[in-house]
Formats: sequence, structure tokens, C-alpha cells
Amino acid sequence: MTIQASKDANVSLPFDTRNIRWYTLPDFPHVAYHICKVDEQNHIVDILFKFDANSQIALHRHKADYVTLILQGELRIYRANGELKEIRPVGSYVETASDGEPHREGGGAQDVIAFFSNRNVKDLVYEILDDDLNVIATLGVGEFRALYEAQAAS
Repeated sequence: MTIQASKDANVSLPFDTRNIRWYTLPDFPHVAYHICKVDEQNHIVDILFKFDANSQIALHRHKADYVTLILQGELRIYRANGELKEIRPVGSYVETASDGEPHREGGGAQDVIAFFSNRNVKDLVYEILDDDLNVIATLGVGEFRALYEAQAAS
């Protein structure tokens, strides 16, 4: 299967982020986040991500079911071996089950802004992997709760 970028990849209208403050984590280049909500009772963690254009983030695996809505640009998904797996253009709404294939995400010709709603979160949201697919870090409800509280205090 051949995956091609959309013909209008450079014409996505900018998503207005003037009321959103972006945050980053050390050792996680090419991605910024804004946590919208951590709802432990309903097992939901909602996050806006901004992925740099023409870049890829750390290799990871989603440990909770999730929904993505692409608000700006096109989200590119790469297999662990670097092969382009999928392109989600602006406006795409995709539901995905947990424990899928390890992958990296990144932007196409412009920065991507995507809404991720992580659902049925038991504890972990993401496993961060090295190139040999070993887990080197995890991000779970506790970490996102702490990041959310720090975000609210800033």
C-alpha cells in the first residue's frame, strides 16, 4: 500500500491557539502539550498535542483506547522501523484500540495540532520505547494529574 500526502497539505488553516499555553517535557523533542482534563472517575485523559513539522516524536505505544481529531496540518504516523504507516489529514477523527503497534508521530509540511482523548485508562496512557522496543519510561494517570495541576498553577 502506498501512502501519499494530501495535495493540499500546505493549505490547512491555522488553528487559533492564542488562549492555549503549550508545555514541553525534557527529553521529548518535537512535541508540546496542553492537558485539557484528567478525569480519573471516568478513566479519561484529554490532551492537545502540537507536533513539529517534518519531525518525529519518541517511539511509543498507547496503553489506553484513544480518539484523535486533527485540528491543523496532517498527522503522520511512522512504524518503529521508520516506514510511513498512515497520514491523517486535518479534520480526521479516528478511534484506535490500546496496545497497538509501536510508532512515532509527527507533522507533515506544517506543525500539527491534534486532540487526543484517551479513554478506558486503567493506569498507563503511554509506554515510551527505545529502538529495540524496550520500555524506557511510562506516562500514566498519576503523571498526567501532576502535569495538569502544575499547568493550572502556572
